[in-house]
Amino acid sequence: MSPSRPLITHYDDAAGTRVELSVATVANWAAKTANWLVDEFDVEPGDEVAVRLPAHWQTAGVLLGAWWCGAEVVDHSDDARVTFVAPGAAVSGVTAVVALDPMGRGLASPPPDGALDYLNEARLAGDNFSPLAPIPGDTPALAGSTVDEVLAGVGSVPAGARVLSTMEWTVPAGVLRGFVTPLAAGAHLVQVSHPDPAKLADRRRAERTTVDLLD
Repeated sequence: MSPSRPLITHYDDAAGTRVELSVATVANWAAKTANWLVDEFDVEPGDEVAVRLPAHWQTAGVLLGAWWCGAEVVDHSDDARVTFVAPGAAVSGVTAVVALDPMGRGLASPPPDGALDYLNEARLAGDNFSPLAPIPGDTPALAGSTVDEVLAGVGSVPAGARVLSTMEWTVPAGVLRGFVTPLAAGAHLVQVSHPDPAKLADRRRAERTTVDLLD
């Protein structure tokens, strides 16, 4: 897959924004996230990382980075090395607040006491990540499912499709169907947050999508 090829296009109909990310840009954020998790939280294969975020291009970097270093993505856990949340969410334990800013800026104000600003912290991490060893297929990856089980559970999307999705990336079902399935097919994912039904036809035409994944 060409590094310059668009991988994720994210619309937020409530905010009126559109952001397109290439394969290289998504990989860069995933690498930074993986390095940050390993360097700051000693995350090792099988360790839990909680992700409580909406479908968003920044969430993609969090999910892929967690998997790259072998973490198991869960919805919540008292044993999670770190919990990723959106602004305004409750903070408990080691928490990273993801700004969800369309232009990739960090939080506009300091995070709550005890929490970290994910974007400002992770952007300082390395741009390349190399795990010490390949992640075995029997490593827990998504809410109790192993790497092999997650890959076996992906849905059917034609290879190279252009997928328009309004699905939320809930753990585990939404992440598996709305995020892993398109990426496993090498699709270009057009993710629409806070979708305005009246605009979906325009989104399909503008992005030339061929498959719908709708809530």
